[in-house]
Amino acid sequence: MSDGRQGPVEQAVGAEHTAGTGRAGDARPSGDIGRAWGAVVATARRTAADGLVVGTSGNVSVRVGGTVLVTPSGVPYDRLRPQDAVGVDLEGNQILGELAPTSELPLHLALYRNTTAAAVVHTHAVHATAVSTLVAEVPPIHYAAALLGGPVRVAPYARYGTDELAANMLAALRDRTGCLLGNHGTVTYGATLDEAYDRTAQLEWLCRLWLAASAVPGRSPALLTPDQLSDVREALKGYGQPG
Repeated sequence: MSDGRQGPVEQAVGAEHTAGTGRAGDARPSGDIGRAWGAVVATARRTAADGLVVGTSGNVSVRVGGTVLVTPSGVPYDRLRPQDAVGVDLEGNQILGELAPTSELPLHLALYRNTTAAAVVHTHAVHATAVSTLVAEVPPIHYAAALLGGPVRVAPYARYGTDELAANMLAALRDRTGCLLGNHGTVTYGATLDEAYDRTAQLEWLCRLWLAASAVPGRSPALLTPDQLSDVREALKGYGQPG
C-alpha cells in the first residue's frame, strides 16, 4: 500500500483528490483533504464523547491518496481546528501542518502499508484494555466477533510509538480488522472512518460482555465454535441494504 494510489476512503470524503494537499505551514486545508480532516476531528471527538479515550489518549487517521491525515500529539480533540490538520506521506515525512503527528504514527503507517486500511481508530477503551490483561484472545462469546474477522487476538505488549508494537499489532491483525494491544487498548481499521469506528465500538462491547458473563460465580460463558462463526461470516456478506 505504498504506491500512492487512491484508496477507498476518497469515495467517502469527495471526488478525485485534486486539491488541498498543501504544504507544512499552510493555514487551512481545502478540497478532499479539508473534508477528510473534518471527518478525522469528528471521529476523534466521538471517541472522547463515547468514553473510549481520556484526555489526549488514542488517535485517529485516514488515508487520502498518498497522504495520511492523523491527529496531532498531545492536543485535546475539542481544541482541534481546520488549520491544525496534520498530514504525512506513507514514509512518515510530514507534508501538511505544523503540529507534530501522534506518537503512534508507526502503528498507523504499518496498517496503511500492509493492509487494505483507509481509516484507523486507536483507543484506550476501558473494558477492552482490561480484557487485554487477562487473555491472549477475546473468547467468542457473541457472533459479533465475526464482524472483526473472528476471535480477536491480543498483541503482546510493547511500548507505545515503537516499531515493535506495530509489528506485534500486524501479527494480531492477520485475517482480522481489529485487535487488542496488550495492557494498552484497541486498534481497528476499515474502508471509512465510520466503519473503523463501528468496529471499535463492537470490540469494546464484546469485551464488556465477556467480562460481565465471566464474572458470574461458578459459571463459564458458553462460547461459539469456529464453524458457527464461519456461518455468521457467510451470512454477513448479504447483510444491510444493497448498493
